[in-house]
Amino acid sequence: MIDTNMPAASSPTALVLRADRDGVATLTLNRPAQYNALSAALLIELRAALESIARDGAVRAVVIAGAGKAFCAGHDLKEMRTRPDRAFITDIFRRCSEVMLMLTRLPQPVIARVHGIAAAAGCQLVAQCDLAVASADAKFAVSGINVGLFCATPGVALARNIPRKQAMEMLLTGDFIDAQQALDRGLVNHIVRAEALDETVAGLTAKILAKPAAAVAAGKKSFYEQLDTGLASAYALATETMVCNMMSDDAAEGIDAFLQKRAPDWQRHS
Repeated sequence: MIDTNMPAASSPTALVLRADRDGVATLTLNRPAQYNALSAALLIELRAALESIARDGAVRAVVIAGAGKAFCAGHDLKEMRTRPDRAFITDIFRRCSEVMLMLTRLPQPVIARVHGIAAAAGCQLVAQCDLAVASADAKFAVSGINVGLFCATPGVALARNIPRKQAMEMLLTGDFIDAQQALDRGLVNHIVRAEALDETVAGLTAKILAKPAAAVAAGKKSFYEQLDTGLASAYALATETMVCNMMSDDAAEGIDAFLQKRAPDWQRHS
């Protein structure tokens, strides 16, 4: 059972918690006070956890969850504004893209266990997982445009999950969609009551574990190779797009306005 009401840690703790049980590794994003925003340190820990799982033959399935009130609010914009240099920003988006690619390259199927909000890179994380189960109150958005930052890298995963025009509407408006809309569009596999999340995820993992591990691993590898032959190139292009966007005056103003809880004063271009 995952404690989604876990309080903020009062002492330094792992930013990604791993719990293994009966062949299933659960990775819990552990920054509840920040709605599990993807800081540089969290991305490093998440990649390390995925690398360890990839080498662990005892793990047959992976679940990614979030501590506290949300699944993941996206990148840590406050951290980015404290280090507005190109090298740091490039490193953040590169690390994130590498984590997303690892999710498809893992031999084990990965299930997103979603509650609360999944925004921007958090929505990207849901889209990049092989399967997703959401609570009925979950909400999804690629909302970077609201702070002047088009969600180019989240758009890579999103466009590989839902129809293009629906993806573009989300990317251009930044609007949230509810769990039912996410299900209808193909972003998630199931929506259930919050109290049934663990049971539903366990039901999916049980079915996976009942199948031959070699066939599952080979099948997953083949599925992504034939479907997304251009995925790495797409992430490289989108990463450069996000770095350039993040370095713009509009993005700086948009994020500062968001952090200061005020309306942004966009530049006017002819």
